[in-house]
Amino acid sequence: MAKQVPRGIHGEAEETVEHRHTLSHHNAKLPPIYSTPNMIGLMEWAASNAMLPFLDEGEISVGTAINIEHRAPTTIGARVKTEAVLESHNERFYIFRVTAHNGVAEIGRGTVTRAIVNPAKVAERHAKRHVGKEKK
Repeated sequence: MAKQVPRGIHGEAEETVEHRHTLSHHNAKLPPIYSTPNMIGLMEWAASNAMLPFLDEGEISVGTAINIEHRAPTTIGARVKTEAVLESHNERFYIFRVTAHNGVAEIGRGTVTRAIVNPAKVAERHAKRHVGKEKK
């Protein structure tokens, strides 16, 4: 990774809530409200979008930690927008302050942490560690 990632970089992601994003999609006994896992996923995309301009060819950013509060329900048809702002980083981890809003109220907030990896290099290291360890 050659590019410096400055504090304060900003990313966004948004989606319109559909049935597939709701609790009732997973369990018909639950209400059709926006699920926490979908909100967290959208927050992760906002942070990922913030990092895109700073990645070298072959690199991606991956989530490594989450600390999220889901504070209010959102129903089908609402537009959810998430924002991520880089608060801090060390040599390896990037911590983003994230929020989610449904156009009426903040529905979630917290932090997500991401790291930059090169999938090809990770696969290569994994293969080297496991050479000759395959089950026969």
